[in-house]
Amino acid sequence: MEKSTLIGFFGGIFAVGFGMYLKGADPHALINPAAFLIIFMGTAAAIFNAFTMEGLKKVPHLFKIIFCGNKIMSKQEVLELFVSVAKSAKQEGIMAIEKRANEIEDPFIRSSLILVSDGFNADFIEDVIDSEIKQMEERHRAGALIFAQCGMYAPTLGVLGAVIGLIAALGNLSDIDQLGHSIAAAFVATLLGIFTGYVLWHPFANKLKQISQEEVELKKMVREGAVALQGGASSIAMEARLQAFIPLSERKSQRNQEGE
Repeated sequence: MEKSTLIGFFGGIFAVGFGMYLKGADPHALINPAAFLIIFMGTAAAIFNAFTMEGLKKVPHLFKIIFCGNKIMSKQEVLELFVSVAKSAKQEGIMAIEKRANEIEDPFIRSSLILVSDGFNADFIEDVIDSEIKQMEERHRAGALIFAQCGMYAPTLGVLGAVIGLIAALGNLSDIDQLGHSIAAAFVATLLGIFTGYVLWHPFANKLKQISQEEVELKKMVREGAVALQGGASSIAMEARLQAFIPLSERKSQRNQEGE
């Protein structure tokens, strides 16, 4: 599970509910089916109008990434893998690269190693991998845009919900007690719209962008490793080239580990 998402999600709900309690407002006022319908169904309708079905099919997977994280290899694992492959290539030749590629589950790393084992030159390998990275970035950008648009529509729909509530309240001016309750209920939609827009949807979009950037950095590291392999880099040279992608505080020398 992505702990930061859970902390943010439940922390936001607690902040609003407990804040209402401290202000003397009844948190039960949030239980307003009409407001939930306007905000959530209205936002969903706006998103269906804004995007194609092909793009929206990815939303469940995007929610899974937001709440469960993106399961990819760490940079240290990538470094260790390429150092090991470089060592095997020096000892057994280029066929060792293809053998190791077939053992790897990650399709991007596997295809990158196969490009090397097939004997393509460095420029071709870089071009192919760069194209894949750019296509991935575009897909990720489109996914994050869905949540960013939700964050834009939800607060506006909250205003719409308040207007609808006020229309209903002003239609019953004869009952003063009921009028006050109706006006309070009218602004629940505004609260929900702002809350979902700025506590959920916009932050979700930002998280997806951050996760995408981390994956791009990892793939650039794979590209560097593949090009180094194509050039016949030794395990020591490979480690030196790939450690540039890892912060100093997180680096672990393979030579030190082997000596332990």
